[in-house]
Amino acid sequence: MNKAILAQPVQDYIRLNLNADTNQIALAKSPFDDVSSAELANQILARKKAEKKLPTWFNAQNIYYPSSLSIEQTSSEITAKYKSKLAVSNSLIDVTGGFGVDAFYFASQVQTVSHCEINGDLSEIAQHNAEVLQAENITFKNTDGIEYVKSASAQFGTIYIDPARRAEKGKVFMLKDCTPNVTINLDALLRKTERIIIKTAPLLDISAGLSELKNVSQIHIVSVKNECKELLWIIDRHFNGRTEIVASTLNETEKSLTIGWATLNTETEFASQVAPGDYLYEPDAALLKSGAFNFIGQTYGLKKLDPQTQLYISREINAEFPGRIFLVNEVLSPAELKRLKNPSGNVIVRNYPARADELVKKHKIKPSKSEFFIFTKAHQNNCVIKCSILQYY
Repeated sequence: MNKAILAQPVQDYIRLNLNADTNQIALAKSPFDDVSSAELANQILARKKAEKKLPTWFNAQNIYYPSSLSIEQTSSEITAKYKSKLAVSNSLIDVTGGFGVDAFYFASQVQTVSHCEINGDLSEIAQHNAEVLQAENITFKNTDGIEYVKSASAQFGTIYIDPARRAEKGKVFMLKDCTPNVTINLDALLRKTERIIIKTAPLLDISAGLSELKNVSQIHIVSVKNECKELLWIIDRHFNGRTEIVASTLNETEKSLTIGWATLNTETEFASQVAPGDYLYEPDAALLKSGAFNFIGQTYGLKKLDPQTQLYISREINAEFPGRIFLVNEVLSPAELKRLKNPSGNVIVRNYPARADELVKKHKIKPSKSEFFIFTKAHQNNCVIKCSILQYY
């Protein structure tokens, strides 16, 4: 950590050049003797990436940024705030502390937080920023968090782990492919805590994760603006029941659906037709990740279009639904669409044998802000639903 970066002239330079070309800054001669051009470029790039993701850090004075990659990999504020509510008891240890965003928000919920980070530079950066943000109940340890917990005499209310993937192995990966390896340390960690929270990328298959873990009371699937951001695995030492899935959407308002594992394959009702005036529902990415396709329809009183089409209809609108809601204006066959003059609308493809870009080109569909063409399958027939969007999230 180069503390010369915190000097006021350097901070002013970073702020004034926030929209500058960082490649040019990195290649040019630095205006400061003790701060390199590469360091300046990184601070600008990382701060820019924090603008929407980490507004508290972005708007504070004298924040020191790590590599821009660390900013990309850290939790956003909105997801960190959500997971902070999952901590139990009065103490928490973050064994993979990183930039410290999660620790900062956990500190707003529990009395004491320990931040462990094996990278000395990153540990120092996180401590500096916590002091700037006046998070006084966090202690920082430059050490291997897993080994620290295993050797500690103290008990911790909650242990938080954000393991990093070691290697790509297709679309499905295992926790054993991550660092730290939670699976081989799980028993040792459970002896030191009541609850473990594990954050993983949404790429991790839920069934695969459950096969590697035990005592999983809940799995939280968290999405922001219809993009699945993370899975949170809640492991409770004394839990031996059936796992619940909680699909949560974090937008202007937070919406959650709790799904019992036994209800994933419940029965649902199918639509016999789609007609103008119907409301069409498209579940948020968090709900889709849960796999509870029939349960979604049952919970919100909706009818599915087709067994393999995760779209639903109703004659009523329900703003509590986590996902997009459209008003159906017209239902067309693919042949009827060809006869439309100057069609305009955003193209969505769900369970249909063509890509969106192919259909736009084929039918010469112009973009629109609020109108949509949904190419899909309803009661086993291909169709095109022309509709207007009423709710985005």
